[in-house]
Amino acid sequence: MNTTSPTTDPDLTSGGLLFDLGEPLPKPTPHPEAAPRPRLRLAERCQGEFRTASVDELLPGDHQVRVVWDYVCQLDLTGLLQQIKAVPGQPGRDATDPRLLLALWLFATIDGVGSARTLDGLCQEHLAYQWLCGGVSLNYHTLADFRSQHTAILDQLLTDSVATLLRENLISLKQVAQDGMRVRASAGASSFHREPSLRKCLAVAQAQVAALNNQVDEDGQAASRRQQAARARAARERQERIERALAERSQLLDKRQQQQRDKGVKFNPAQLRTSTTDPEAARMKMPDGGTRPAYNVQFATTVQGGAIVGVDVSNVGSDSGQMQPMLQQIEARYQEKPAQLLVDGGFTTLQDIEMAEQNRIEVIGPIKNEEVTKAKGADPYQPKKKDGPGVAAWRQRMGTEVAKALYPLRSATAEWANAGARQRGLYQVRVRSRQKVLAVALLQALVHNLLRTAALRAAKKAEE
Repeated sequence: MNTTSPTTDPDLTSGGLLFDLGEPLPKPTPHPEAAPRPRLRLAERCQGEFRTASVDELLPGDHQVRVVWDYVCQLDLTGLLQQIKAVPGQPGRDATDPRLLLALWLFATIDGVGSARTLDGLCQEHLAYQWLCGGVSLNYHTLADFRSQHTAILDQLLTDSVATLLRENLISLKQVAQDGMRVRASAGASSFHREPSLRKCLAVAQAQVAALNNQVDEDGQAASRRQQAARARAARERQERIERALAERSQLLDKRQQQQRDKGVKFNPAQLRTSTTDPEAARMKMPDGGTRPAYNVQFATTVQGGAIVGVDVSNVGSDSGQMQPMLQQIEARYQEKPAQLLVDGGFTTLQDIEMAEQNRIEVIGPIKNEEVTKAKGADPYQPKKKDGPGVAAWRQRMGTEVAKALYPLRSATAEWANAGARQRGLYQVRVRSRQKVLAVALLQALVHNLLRTAALRAAKKAEE
């Protein structure tokens, strides 16, 4: 009996199987024309090494994040610094530099990042965000709270940034173009309920809050105190959202009743629905023709310089009635009114036009059914009997060659600014409530003006 173990030759393998030869065989002689095996430099990822380069040295000198940081360092953030309670002689942990938090959100907006959790991950993994942090540890709660709690500061920063451009004569408020875009809300279509369902949901939420508040952790298998607190907080927040949904429904009912009295628009109160996820969101017709929960974000942009000078957010699905609030906002911000406002047909309601013209603001916007009126043999530019003096002047103006030459500037200005926000990810917001959505829109405007400031200053320097 042969007790010698069979020998296998590694060169005689096929498909991962070894042939049992029984006896050792000599290795085959390589063919004289066979190509030699190439010598390769292989990756070695387990070798330890020391590096002396800092994060600042690793980041390119012309990286865009450096421009963002320089821009933020020039801003007046006194309002944020005054809110910090950690001062010498007082207990408490050192606060995070508000310049750092603002710069992170501005750069994240440029990158199209709207999630605080995603931004938190980038601060740990991405070199540019690591450079901004400079070793300061952050978490998504801090980032999310900063964005949602400082809308007023962001609003003031927009005013300050535009005022700087006005002082440097880089932009002008003479001509302003306004346009709106619908942004998907952070709520599902199934979260909209009628009043009976809202009342039922509220009763369930109140019972759940009461049960969690009375819960006593007696069982070792029960949830920890921290988990119990998180569940109780989630239940309270849900109850508050349902209460806000009922309040929002009441406001919506009053608005619809006012429209019925003024314009004869009929509606069924029993069909009014509001969302329990984001009570302030409304169903709107989107650009693709579908209907989804959304907000209407309004931007006002200067024709000269292309800077965003006004931002507003509403839950009205149309641009009708949005002109007057924007004009009032611009005047309140800069103590100056635009001489001309360029808008599309969705804004040209007779009431808004009359008010704008009375304030000596020329409206450049199309006349509704202009082509149909021409086809009937009538002149759409002639004032009508019920027209006020402002509307009559607007009709006659839109028949001139000057107005027809000015109107194309609207799309080149307002729609261009909207397209930039879309490219930076403003298709859907990750926050809930109109105030938080306004903070997102203000960040978009600040980023837009940041980029425009750099471009306008560079162009001015090149001309000099």
